[in-house]
Amino acid sequence: MKILVLNGSPKKKSDTFRMTEAFLKGLNKDNKHEVDVINVIDKKIAPCRGCFGCWEQGNGHCIFDDDQNGILDLYRTADLIIWSFPLYCYSMPSHLKAVLDRTIPLLKMDMVQQPDGSIRHIPLVDFSRIHTFVICGCGFPDWDGNFDSLRLMCKTCFRDPDMVFVPEAPLMNVPAAAIVADPLLERFEKAGEEYASTLTLSSETVMELETPMIPKEEYIRNVNGH
Repeated sequence: MKILVLNGSPKKKSDTFRMTEAFLKGLNKDNKHEVDVINVIDKKIAPCRGCFGCWEQGNGHCIFDDDQNGILDLYRTADLIIWSFPLYCYSMPSHLKAVLDRTIPLLKMDMVQQPDGSIRHIPLVDFSRIHTFVICGCGFPDWDGNFDSLRLMCKTCFRDPDMVFVPEAPLMNVPAAAIVADPLLERFEKAGEEYASTLTLSSETVMELETPMIPKEEYIRNVNGH
């Protein structure tokens, strides 16, 4: 299986990517998968200009030849794409959103109505064979109200991907919090093993991964006293 990991954290010491690394460790436990990790912040990817030159040439590439075209080549051949990023203003960081915006070369201008009534552009790539997994961490102490808009965006863009949204993610890189962070990393590794065998996660597993590590009041007290 070819796995493309799009790491959207701008930091070298990323809270969210620690969880993603643990997930990958379990997923690729037997070292039988081909894994490409792209640190998006290190790439030259301009915002989409909306010129539709990609639709005019129709070859699956953007007419502006920066690092995005290399990502598109990996994207179209991947069996699994993992989007890993911290929550920024209830969505994904702008440099990663640029990657998403500039996947339109993988579509045609022509539209077709889906069985559910929605209208979609006709793809140049068989997206039905590509599995998508979203891992996002945030600095808030709970789930409700913080990931709602992101969940809707990912569900619409990626057509019901597997998603794990983790509150209190900054605890991943606090040494004193290792007593609660390390068990969560172990759960992510086991989740990776589960995904390797089923290409999905049970609702019980997702709930375990998304459960806050410490009580909300304690987390807020620690943040405010920092």
